[in-house]
Amino acid sequence: MSVAGHEPPPFFKRGPAPVARLVFFVTLSIVLLVSDVRLKAMEHVRLALTTAIWPLQQVAYSPINVGETVASYFTRLSTILSDNRELQKRQLSDASRLVRQSYLEDENKRLRALLDMRDRQPVEGQIAEILYSARDPFSRRVIIDKGSQQGIESGQAVVDGVGVIGQVVRVFPLTAEVALLTDNEQSIPVKVARNGLRAVLAGAGPGAMELHFLASNAEIEAGDTLVTSGLDGIFLPGLPVATVSKIDRDSSFAFARILCTPLGGVEKHGLVLVLSSRAEQPERPPELDKAKTKSQSPSRVRASRKP
Repeated sequence: MSVAGHEPPPFFKRGPAPVARLVFFVTLSIVLLVSDVRLKAMEHVRLALTTAIWPLQQVAYSPINVGETVASYFTRLSTILSDNRELQKRQLSDASRLVRQSYLEDENKRLRALLDMRDRQPVEGQIAEILYSARDPFSRRVIIDKGSQQGIESGQAVVDGVGVIGQVVRVFPLTAEVALLTDNEQSIPVKVARNGLRAVLAGAGPGAMELHFLASNAEIEAGDTLVTSGLDGIFLPGLPVATVSKIDRDSSFAFARILCTPLGGVEKHGLVLVLSSRAEQPERPPELDKAKTKSQSPSRVRASRKP
């Protein structure tokens, strides 16, 4: 039914036919493509649209950018931590290497000093290392890493790069015991390098030695250097031993109290040189015995003629 003066609205509004619309849009597309390729007519439109939608693109890409930034941060952080640990390890390795190099340089200096000591003295020797101190706390003795299998014998002198430090007193197959000069039971014949005054130097405890049986008026001064005299037949003559540190002259005593300080590293653990035994003294020539007999024969004759 229809109301008077009104027509019913159409159920579907019909426009152009689909084929017509298709032809129109295809034609429009071809025209736009040709004009854009040949005439660059759409360039300004494209730039305007790109500028207009740039903020929208940034907003759309912001989650991806944030994710990449966070991932990159944690990746760099992990890399930096790994590099830091590697640098710390390398630093520790370099530090140990530097310490080792410093130790090797010091050891090289000691070896050179020992070899120089060997070159200065007309005697053979072998280098040994001090392992540890003896168990007796009241003695000043150390153990070296050379023994009877390496040719070490009891009585051999032990020196370092500066001077005498002790004497071998006990020998084992692989080790040997050395009595240091500061041991209370150790003594060594010495002489004053300045004037040749002979004396006996004995140990007086850790880092100290004392000259025995020197008169109060003996010609000796603080600072004098004491060297081995060689009278015992064990130590080579001329080896540095100690320096005079203090002299106590008391007129009420016949002998002066003279304290000395060892020159060698007596209280230091390190490398030492064990000198071989001194060559045996040559026998007395028979000519001297004959001459002595001839010189004594007249006196014997005269003594026999006495009633």
